[in-house]
Amino acid sequence: MSSTFDRAAVHPVLACADAIEGALRDAADVQVVFMDPADKRTALLELTRLEAQLSALKLRVMAVADDVALAEGARDVAALVTHHTRSDFGANRRDLAFAEALDRRWSGVAAGLGAGDLNVAQAQVIIHALDELPAEKLSAEVLREAEAHLVAQAAEFGPRELWVLGRRILDLVAPEIGEQHEAEQLAAEERRAERRTSLVSKRLGDGTTRITINLPDSSATRLATYLEAFTSPRHHGAGERDRIPVDRRRGQAFCALLEAVDPKRLPAHGGDATTLIVTVSLDDLRKNLGTADLGPADRLTAGEVRRLACTAQIIPAVLGGKSEVLDLGRSSRLFKPAQRKAMIMRDRECRAEGCTIPAAWCEAHHWGRPWVVGGRTDLKDGVLLCNWHHHRAHDPTYDSSRMPNGDNRFSRRT
Repeated sequence: MSSTFDRAAVHPVLACADAIEGALRDAADVQVVFMDPADKRTALLELTRLEAQLSALKLRVMAVADDVALAEGARDVAALVTHHTRSDFGANRRDLAFAEALDRRWSGVAAGLGAGDLNVAQAQVIIHALDELPAEKLSAEVLREAEAHLVAQAAEFGPRELWVLGRRILDLVAPEIGEQHEAEQLAAEERRAERRTSLVSKRLGDGTTRITINLPDSSATRLATYLEAFTSPRHHGAGERDRIPVDRRRGQAFCALLEAVDPKRLPAHGGDATTLIVTVSLDDLRKNLGTADLGPADRLTAGEVRRLACTAQIIPAVLGGKSEVLDLGRSSRLFKPAQRKAMIMRDRECRAEGCTIPAAWCEAHHWGRPWVVGGRTDLKDGVLLCNWHHHRAHDPTYDSSRMPNGDNRFSRRT
């Protein structure tokens, strides 16, 4: 837009746009890196406020631009903007719906956004909360009171907090129906969550499987709580475990959670208790680089089989030279509950050197001769290790040694 036209002869909105363009052009080549810190702070806050006001002005124009779309044969204002600006149609459709809500229903939110008292995210959250209210049960005065209260709260709270306040706004403006409305909302959310619950898995061909899960919030919270337990609390000192990214630790924790599941508590599968059997030859089991089969499609290293044999839930089937079954697990391969309780009382925490993971979160490891090669499941041969260090105990790239105080020292082989 040119700034040479007569401002008195054009609409104030166009004059505003022209002035903004001129100001931006003047500041385009300014080296902001040399700004004083106080000026940078002021600029950030002011530009954020002005951005909200500019958005409000654009939305006001969008809400009344149907005649432009009609004149140009566009489906709607969103389609018109998309065509001329080459921007995202979905985003423009959302902006149009937002603009119509501000223009036709919630003038208080529109005023706050235009004055720079709200940002766009706050305004969107407030409008969503207001649109969820049972308008047929509330007077116009009560709805305006709810709107005014949430707009006022935006001076202190961000979008997340406003979302919580919006869900409970009826407790303030209409407590006589607030509790019933909340119960109806929760029931509807639970039904919607049940319909949307799903789990999709896809094998990626590189030894990993991608799992995409949609869960009800309550189930997701339970899962997160369990995984946080398996990722272990903070402990003194920093080791290799502390340098692992948190998303990877959660994935490892999920694997540990599956290993902790008791098959006896699962529904019967094929007429028997739900059981996974690892098939491995005796020769491979004794080799660090041996392999085993878990089901028809999965392969494991012999070291992983030895570790799983400590923790139960998966039964090793050891085969001889002619594939005859030499051993299909045995009842004494797992430490009995009384033995585990004794180890908890004795060890108190993971017995890896420097690790303070509580004993209740640890796994029983056969420290002496491994069970899979004839070792005994005796208390004196058992030691508690956290899931991380239990993996290291069966990892051929690590050496482990028992120290005089009973702790276990792990070091990477060079």
